[in-house]
Amino acid sequence: MKEKFGFIKAATGSFETALGNPEVNAEKIMGIINDAVNQNVEVLVFPELALTGYTCGDLFLQPYLTKLSEKALQDILDELEKQNTGMIMVIGLPVRQRGVLFNAAAIIQGNKILGLVPKSYLPNYGEYYEKRWFSPASAVISNSLVLCGQKIPFTTDIIVETPAGLRLACEICEDLWVSNPPSSSHTLYGANLIANPSASNELATKSQYRLDLVKMQSAKCICGYIYASSGLGESTTDLVFSGHNIIAYNGRIMAEEKENSGLLTEVLDIEKLENDRIKFNSFVQKIEAAGDNKRKYTFIQAENTAVEDCLPAYVDPFPFIPGDENVKEERCREILHLQARGFAQRLKNTGIKKGVIGISGGLDSTLALLVAADAFKMAELPLKNITGITMPGFGTSERTKSNSHKLMELMGITFKTIDIKKSCLSHMEDIGHDPECYDVTYENVQARERTQILMDLANKENALVIGTGDLSELALGWCTYNGDHMSMYAVNCGVPKTLVKYLVSAYADMHPELKDVLTSICNTTISPELLPVKNGDEIQSTEDTIGKYVFHDFFLYHFVRNGFGKEKIRTLAYIAFNDTEKEEIDKTLDIFFNRFFTQQFKRSCLPDGPKVGTVSLSPRGDWRMPSDVKYPL
Repeated sequence: MKEKFGFIKAATGSFETALGNPEVNAEKIMGIINDAVNQNVEVLVFPELALTGYTCGDLFLQPYLTKLSEKALQDILDELEKQNTGMIMVIGLPVRQRGVLFNAAAIIQGNKILGLVPKSYLPNYGEYYEKRWFSPASAVISNSLVLCGQKIPFTTDIIVETPAGLRLACEICEDLWVSNPPSSSHTLYGANLIANPSASNELATKSQYRLDLVKMQSAKCICGYIYASSGLGESTTDLVFSGHNIIAYNGRIMAEEKENSGLLTEVLDIEKLENDRIKFNSFVQKIEAAGDNKRKYTFIQAENTAVEDCLPAYVDPFPFIPGDENVKEERCREILHLQARGFAQRLKNTGIKKGVIGISGGLDSTLALLVAADAFKMAELPLKNITGITMPGFGTSERTKSNSHKLMELMGITFKTIDIKKSCLSHMEDIGHDPECYDVTYENVQARERTQILMDLANKENALVIGTGDLSELALGWCTYNGDHMSMYAVNCGVPKTLVKYLVSAYADMHPELKDVLTSICNTTISPELLPVKNGDEIQSTEDTIGKYVFHDFFLYHFVRNGFGKEKIRTLAYIAFNDTEKEEIDKTLDIFFNRFFTQQFKRSCLPDGPKVGTVSLSPRGDWRMPSDVKYPL
């Protein structure tokens, strides 16, 4: 078996219930189990009271139904004994304990019943009459029960855990709808996947409410959530059941279906949940605050669930970019507003009413200017108070120079051109550097000369230097120390390169008067333009040197946000960029990790700037790392 990297394949199992006939239902359940085994499902959840159906009414009071349910469960166990599967299943059925009837869920692996969970909260309002037939979990007499010849833990506080890190707990239908669902405690004690066998009837608008409930509980509990509801075959005497099946993951609906027959599957990342819980450690503080630390959970050791490695079929190659085009404008406005609000507040707090910014005709300085303009409008300051400086050097192209002039003119800011070639040559002469030697000194002389001009002009004008560098450049250290690395407020420091381009493109759509120049900027090769371009030569390309930013942003997100190691990131990248040669991904991944770990010293002294997403590298906030740490490459 290959490295799983924390992925599991979860599923709900739906079928047309034979109401009151456990034998037939068991056959249907086994059919779905067989399909699930063939699809390498690792956790399979069936609906509430799946062996009998939920709408049996007073038939639940008849002893024969409980006995038939136990026999049907034994038939399933006998069939499972013949199979080589580590799949964990949750099957609902009625069980008796010393004269008390419970609505319960059996957690099964192979031919073993690992645990039996009674329903905690019984609805007895409106169309529901569960207390007529069942008793709640609080009425359990003993924490063990004999079923199918096996002595089984019988309590709500069961967590089934595997060596691979899966920790499964269960609550049943109404348990989710109360103010403090059992899953809230289950997850505090380590459960990372909640199974909910359910039977929820349909009413107008109820399905959306149910969906939101599952979604939010998975978010609050930082867990996966499998909600399997009964549907076809249930009695329609008074109610309609749609079989609403949902698989949620930490606040996201991963899969949803109604009136389906068979499997609804999804691959979930358990490792990511674990990493998030460690990172957001206020999650577990509730145990002590609520007095929950006196609860006694039963932890049941299960075998690993996987027969083969399980990987997602799709991985988003652009994790920083909104996937839904319908929210593109809204999301972009939100991010731009955050950037502008941060800078506007800095203007207000300092009392400074002017800004100075270097405009290169590239993506980063363009976004910084758009943000600065919005900030000055918020601060009710004239845009003429922004001075844009274009500073052509040895590699500046006519295209970027022209675009920078057009942009500043259209924006209505003050702008000027200061050619830096003469001063750079003078400085090279001062330090004894050959101007024909196009090395890092040659390049950085220009970057620092530009920063010196901006800083000195800011002093002269009593203005703030607006930083243009982005999050991707900070991650890679792709900036000149004490050059473009430095500013007085870095408006782009929380925005990665792929998102910079996305925002500039979106801004072009929202402002037709700027569309031509912004589109041209978006289509310009990403380049520092520091090396001279001779006849026939191509312009200096950043991505030819360090690799494509789309890869670097992907690596950055999964390393910093999700805490994934290099090999897991590599595996996900192969899936996300399946049309790219693996050698290119491998090479760029090595560059990313090498630069990320050697360039921390630049991030340790960053200027202030706003955090706009879940990934930030500010040494004062989200990312604290020693500058001399070694990564085990």
